Amino acid sequence: MLNITVNGKALEAPEGASVTDVVLSLKADPAKVVVERNREIVPKDAFGTTPVADGDEIEVIQFVGGG
Repeated sequence: MLNITVNGKALEAPEGASVTDVVLSLKADPAKVVVERNREIVPKDAFGTTPVADGDEIEVIQFVGGG
């Protein structure tokens, strides 16, 4: 297991996990979030091919509409 930090919380991710896997584990829609990995924005088209490594700090920001 990989030890990562997601939105300030310590979590574990399986070896070989991608950014998409992390987003889905949060029950978020990858099409509706922005992800920062180690202080760098991950392009949406790279979510599935961007691996998560031990010690990564990930921020997932979800847009919420309303009025």
